[in-house]
Amino acid sequence: MIDLQKAVPLVIYDNKCYLCTKFAKIVDFLAGGRLSLVGHYTDLGEKLRSQILDSSALEMFWFVDGKTAFGGRAALIPLILVIIRHNGKEVRHTVDKEQCDTECKTVKAVFLRSASLFSHSKKIRIN
Repeated sequence: MIDLQKAVPLVIYDNKCYLCTKFAKIVDFLAGGRLSLVGHYTDLGEKLRSQILDSSALEMFWFVDGKTAFGGRAALIPLILVIIRHNGKEVRHTVDKEQCDTECKTVKAVFLRSASLFSHSKKIRIN
């Protein structure tokens, strides 16, 4: 079992997607390195998905604050608030280089990923 309290606040993103990795880098920059960033397809990401997320986990990015996992559209406001308010220590991590094996850099992919961000939304309470 992962001790979430040591890892939060954290963002879980698709580290195999060029656009998602760019999004994670922007979030990291805006947060000043104070958020933990975890790729869906990393060992830690897979553990987090199995412990706190559900079958829709890979459809969107997630923001986890320790009490709730916010996915997609539902994650935007809590993420922005934490970026603005959070004044904790810098977290040592790196944003993985994207491992895109599909056409992630096309205009169509940008449109579909952007539309996906606004069409998917979910909240999961963490016990």
